[in-house]
Amino acid sequence: MPFENATFTSPVDGTTLATYAWDAVAQPRAVVQLAHGVAEHSARYDRLATALNAAGYLVRALDHRGHGRSITEVPGDFGAAGFEGLITDLAAYGAQLRADHADLPLFLVAHSMGSFAAQAVILEHSTQYAGVVLTGSSALDVLAAGLAQSEGPIGLEAFNAAFEDRTGYEWLSRDEAEVDAYVADPLSGFDLPEETIPALFGPAERLADPSAVRSDLPILVASGSADPLAGGGDLVQLLGQRYRDAGLTDVTVRVYDEARHEIFNETNRDEVTADVIGWLDQHA
Repeated sequence: MPFENATFTSPVDGTTLATYAWDAVAQPRAVVQLAHGVAEHSARYDRLATALNAAGYLVRALDHRGHGRSITEVPGDFGAAGFEGLITDLAAYGAQLRADHADLPLFLVAHSMGSFAAQAVILEHSTQYAGVVLTGSSALDVLAAGLAQSEGPIGLEAFNAAFEDRTGYEWLSRDEAEVDAYVADPLSGFDLPEETIPALFGPAERLADPSAVRSDLPILVASGSADPLAGGGDLVQLLGQRYRDAGLTDVTVRVYDEARHEIFNETNRDEVTADVIGWLDQHA
């Protein structure tokens, strides 16, 4: 489905960030803000956004700094503002969406790197969201500790170790066509600067204690059991339990058997999308 392009100016350093709007909704029931992962971009979520439109949700997204149409120099480079700048961008864009659509609930659906940023955003800005969906996520401190014990460089290639090595990105999905589309996309799968992956773990310590999140914020954590970030499902179960232990009263964890990292691009993507829309419907 065609989407509208615009821009958002980062309050951190004035960086111009590309934005997307999917508006094929006659009577919107809520707004969904999407946050994409590392080495990809928001246009890859067109199929999900189209399904969300069909269910009555306006969809908004931006390309994070160093990604997609927001790349200024080196792909994957967050610039001087670093990953903390990206986190601030995400929160500020959400605040603008909240102001622009004050009559509608605002949800955040965040994947992988976007989900790490979302975990940080809701520590200080949970009141602007009616609910949050985290996919391809993890208990970041525990994941970091595990990667630190592994040999070799810490990069995306490390996640493919347990899978067949046809392209190097088999960890993303069991659907070969989806993996091939990712590899063929010039704005996805690029070599990351050395400092990018380590930077993602910067907020890990504070994310381990989510007690600042408001207790009535609904959260859905959804992952594949074969996602290397999920630790066989244990790390997303731990993430969900941390929110419950912090006092949150509406936390759901769903682990899809044998699914890999990109559950919206998996062989069971229709099931995943229907489950997420069902969850949104319950909370909208």
